[in-house]
Amino acid sequence: MEKIRTRYAPSPTGKMHVGNLRSALYEFLIAKHAGGDFMLRIEDTDQERFVDGAIEIIYRTMAKTGLVHDEGPDKDGGYGPYVQSERMKTGIYMKYAKELIDKGEAYYCFCDRERLASLKTEVVEGKEIRIYDKHCLGLSIEEVQDYLNAGRPFVIRQNIPNEGSTTFHDELYGDITVENSELDDMILIKSDGFPTYNFANVVDDHTMNITHVVRGNEYLSSSPKYVRLYEAFGWQVPVYIHLPLITDENHKKLAKRSGHASFEDLLEQGFVTEAIINYIALLGWSPEDNREIFSLRELIENFDYRRISKSPAVFDIVKLRWMNGEYIKAMDFDVFYEMAEPYLRLALPGNFDLKKIAAMVKTRVEVFTDIADMVDFFREMPVYDVAMYNHKKMKTDTVSSLEVLREVLPILEVQENYSNDALYQVLSGYVERKGCKNGFVMWPVRTAVSGKQMTPAGATEIMEILGKEESLRRIRKGIEMLQNA
Repeated sequence: MEKIRTRYAPSPTGKMHVGNLRSALYEFLIAKHAGGDFMLRIEDTDQERFVDGAIEIIYRTMAKTGLVHDEGPDKDGGYGPYVQSERMKTGIYMKYAKELIDKGEAYYCFCDRERLASLKTEVVEGKEIRIYDKHCLGLSIEEVQDYLNAGRPFVIRQNIPNEGSTTFHDELYGDITVENSELDDMILIKSDGFPTYNFANVVDDHTMNITHVVRGNEYLSSSPKYVRLYEAFGWQVPVYIHLPLITDENHKKLAKRSGHASFEDLLEQGFVTEAIINYIALLGWSPEDNREIFSLRELIENFDYRRISKSPAVFDIVKLRWMNGEYIKAMDFDVFYEMAEPYLRLALPGNFDLKKIAAMVKTRVEVFTDIADMVDFFREMPVYDVAMYNHKKMKTDTVSSLEVLREVLPILEVQENYSNDALYQVLSGYVERKGCKNGFVMWPVRTAVSGKQMTPAGATEIMEILGKEESLRRIRKGIEMLQNA
């Protein structure tokens, strides 16, 4: 069998969108599952959209996610250059465009903007486009040469017949037939001499021996034009795999303004790289069982592109948060602390035992940015409503809570050892003497020292971090608030 070769071919236009990362991941998995090669190619022919630093983002993202390419601008595998602007300097695109002209499959177009603006428009897939009328196809060889000699600006267009149809095969959608009359004569070489994305893709995929092309299903409508180019050259058409759309929770296309549309957005929001990759793998693909947690190695072993769905995939941030939490729970503590420390230091400037606090929150946070809200009460006592002392399950109210706090205060004032174990033993002794349940005492004490409904630890663990002086100050404040309620 022919060795599988896939490529990730991003345009350096900014952050890496979730959809682009999914394409890269699927291409990587398809190649690695079959023992094939995964290539990185930079498609920078659209100079107007080029963003400085975007190429570095691509390299950084791929390195961080573990999507290691076998070939690319930094790893020559014999198919370079791997950057389209560098490939253009070799004359490869113009060479193949002229070959199509010689075959009658393409032609020079010298129409100026005014004439193009006068052409009729049609609505295709919700977008209004101008349909070129093949005006320049009627130019004689002599007229074309005269225009070229005179330096008249031109583009090179694909020549698609008005009659008949074009059929192509997609691994997910099957055979798709499109009437040629519905296809426009797309531009292959632009007036600046650069190839269009569509033409460069075909030339590069063939000359780089790419066997499987993975892309979003928004390119389904362009695929007949690609197939016609392959057939015009007499080249083998690659295996096409068009991926389903990724939508937000409202079933709208995932947009940059959503706040979690790019890999870097998600990292900034406190998500773990491994969880992001795991979740993105499931945006359109499902394993044979209902398993949801996969390492990258396990994805390579289990990935079968035939199990990719045609239905749109919903990017569910709640589900991603859950999955991220599972990764954090399973994380080695030292690794967790290294990642959590910057968030802890930002939330708790000063002298705090950050490792103890990290141990408290590890099983409770879903994303690292949760940490600040979870631990901010250590730094400063929040303003809270005494109604918080009312708890049906603990059978506490403001009256009973005031009584408990008044009775434990002198016990805690004489207590010197403020370790968690010692404090718990002291308060447990009080519970036993009072003949009540643990929560009847611990709830009011925890409320008094934290001022929060939910905390990452119990009363005595919190007091150990706060220390004796601050713990007593907060309990006295709680008593004062309850007395004045």
